[in-house]
Amino acid sequence: MSALDHIRRFHEELTAIRRDIHAHPELGLEEHRTAELVARKLEEWGIEVHRGIGGTGVVGVLRAGNGDRSIGLRADMDALPIEEANDLPYRSQAPGRMHACGHDGHTTMLLGAAKYLAETRAFNGTVHFIFQPGEEGCGGALAMLRDGLFERFPCNAIYGMHNHPGMPVGRYAIRSGAAMAGGAFFDITVTGKGSHGARPEASIDPVLTACHITAALQSIVSRNLSPREPAVISVTRVVGGEAYNVIPQTATISGTARFFSRETGKQIEDGLRRVAAGVAAGFGASAELDFRLIFAPTINAPEQTEALAAAAAELVGEDQVERGKEPAMASEDFSFMLEQVPGAYIHLGNGEGAPVHNPHYDFNDAALPFGAALYARIVERECPRGVED
Repeated sequence: MSALDHIRRFHEELTAIRRDIHAHPELGLEEHRTAELVARKLEEWGIEVHRGIGGTGVVGVLRAGNGDRSIGLRADMDALPIEEANDLPYRSQAPGRMHACGHDGHTTMLLGAAKYLAETRAFNGTVHFIFQPGEEGCGGALAMLRDGLFERFPCNAIYGMHNHPGMPVGRYAIRSGAAMAGGAFFDITVTGKGSHGARPEASIDPVLTACHITAALQSIVSRNLSPREPAVISVTRVVGGEAYNVIPQTATISGTARFFSRETGKQIEDGLRRVAAGVAAGFGASAELDFRLIFAPTINAPEQTEALAAAAAELVGEDQVERGKEPAMASEDFSFMLEQVPGAYIHLGNGEGAPVHNPHYDFNDAALPFGAALYARIVERECPRGVED
């Protein structure tokens, strides 16, 4: 019996778990109930459990045979600060919070793989089931790494996945190399000289300066970066003053930058600082940049990408696996783990429905066996039973 067929036998149980997590969403680094649910399930299935990794993270450890190869499987647990608009029996019971990105499904799929592997033990080595908190820009991956994740739970390779609305259930998509963009947030504080709104000549207007800086920042991508290196700089907020008749002392420009290499990210940071300071100086003002890397670029290792794609093809057929997925400008903090251990990140179909980060989004429970089975199958391939390293 294939992993997919075996897991379908307890699909109803997984669906109940997923909907329970959906009804009780918790924000990043606050996933206490979710983490305890995960830990209890792992213990129930005879898996060694380690709590409190990076705050609310959980790691389950399962060994079989005498092989010394170790595989990490990772899922994220946190929800988003969004009011759910769905009318569902299991809709969010927490005002202003919902699982709008499918992390309830990701967590459940990894639990499904853990249950299957604990029952079958059809591998030779060690599996680390990594349940990560705080993926949504909260630093959860870095918190687990700072807590010694790979020193305490060493891995030869690590794998993760994300649901993809609009792609049919039972289909997978992956690419080798840069798969998702790195992401940074920035704030530029412009300092001028405040005055009465009726006497602009007495001011150094930080709002006017900020507007010119905002326009000039667009030249960084178009004139400072290679056209072969995709990047995005988006100013999403310009704030200055509170009164109609007062030119303020300061104004703030905020936004995000996206890029596919750390080198390009550094070029963008240097460009933001240079352009902001130069334009501000032209107006007699000053500008200070605060640039914060939130996500590293997600880089899939070639060997692990091929292994994960091959495992998917074994489950659903080669025609259901896209191996040349276009890179995405969205970001994922699994990237920080991939910088330390070679691995790969794959997308699986969630069927038709609302996009992620939308109040009408809902994870498709039909996808649960496909995610759980892929996690399980990559372990069986990477740590074949009866083979020692």
